[in-house]
Amino acid sequence: MILTKINGISFLQFPNLIVFSDIRHGVFTRNGGFSKEPYRSLNVSYGVGDDSGVVEQNRAIVSMCMDNNELIFARQVHDTGIVIVSGDGTDTSVFPSGDAMISDLDNKMLVIKVADCQSVLIYDPVRKVAANVHSGWRGSIKNIIGCTVSTMKERFNCSPKDLVAGISPSLGPCCAEFINYDQEIPEKFWKYRIGSDHFDFWQMSIDQLCSEGVWRANIHSSKICTKCNTSLFFSYRGEKNTGRFASVIGLKRNLNYPQQVTGDLRR
Repeated sequence: MILTKINGISFLQFPNLIVFSDIRHGVFTRNGGFSKEPYRSLNVSYGVGDDSGVVEQNRAIVSMCMDNNELIFARQVHDTGIVIVSGDGTDTSVFPSGDAMISDLDNKMLVIKVADCQSVLIYDPVRKVAANVHSGWRGSIKNIIGCTVSTMKERFNCSPKDLVAGISPSLGPCCAEFINYDQEIPEKFWKYRIGSDHFDFWQMSIDQLCSEGVWRANIHSSKICTKCNTSLFFSYRGEKNTGRFASVIGLKRNLNYPQQVTGDLRR
């Protein structure tokens, strides 16, 4: 992934999404915010016990890096609900339940809160539609990713072959241990098992995208494990009581923004 810095705040961008000038996107690290331990420091979740005023400041930092555009959140519940943010009178001042958001509106930044789960950023450069998917292990076995692509096709007439996707830092197969997988994960997903009880949800997400018709060449997986990198990212598995980092995508009008690409982050 590409490491980008704006006004001292670092975030990561996908090489296959950064080429599109009509969107803004970024996967923020846990650093550069105001939260104290155990939420150090760029925590964007009100629901983990952090001070709400500090969270508001942190969200303002994320918005600043996204051209000061409005941040849109949903109440993530590990299910298959999808929030449509479109020109149909959607009230963006309230946070409906949903684990994916889809929008064709300019200057509305869709934010997924992450601490081991995947955020899957999707963009259709033909139809000008962006989506952000929260896919934890429960969402993965319910195929929230496939549900999102299907909704993009049905609601916005998107063609899967046009879609470009990025899979955020999240719990990797090195750390995705499920000792009770035979009770938690349906047998059809056991092909993603590595060793005795670890699972490769990165590959599962790639396959779910491809099953909906997204081209493999259009998918970039960060392959960065959050539990292995708690200095950069929040990890529920690694820390339990911790914050949530922001993964963001949205369409934009203003193409003039300060940006400095500082290098690649690979793992």
